[in-house]
Amino acid sequence: MAETRQHYEETACRALFQALDGLTFLAGLFLAISPWVAGFAQAGRLTVNNLVTGLAVAALAVGFATAYGRTHGLAWVTPIIGVWTIIAPWVVYGGAVPGGAMLNNVVVGIWIALTGLAAAGMAAGGRMRGRSHAHVNGTRPTG
Repeated sequence: MAETRQHYEETACRALFQALDGLTFLAGLFLAISPWVAGFAQAGRLTVNNLVTGLAVAALAVGFATAYGRTHGLAWVTPIIGVWTIIAPWVVYGGAVPGGAMLNNVVVGIWIALTGLAAAGMAAGGRMRGRSHAHVNGTRPTG
């Protein structure tokens, strides 16, 4: 367990991973304020949806950036929120959404899903590579 946490903490210290966390955080903040920026704040239910899911993505990104060893189990949530963001205009309004809401949600949803998948994949990929180098007796090579 300690080795797994150590791996995730090392992954979180990589510059690329930190950049992905930053992009995810920014995407979450943008999603939260997008109804007012893109001009569809009058779309009540979608406005609330974007505000809540955007803040959730931003909070997840902060958790990943500050304590990925303890929060990595939630990494799958971010891409799912991204997919939800893409389909929310159709689910909430049947596709008849005012203004640029549909384009906004599709673009931001793709952004959130991709950064979330990339971050989760980096952590999982590094963990799998580490396992593939393990010896039969369970120790890792030193070189």
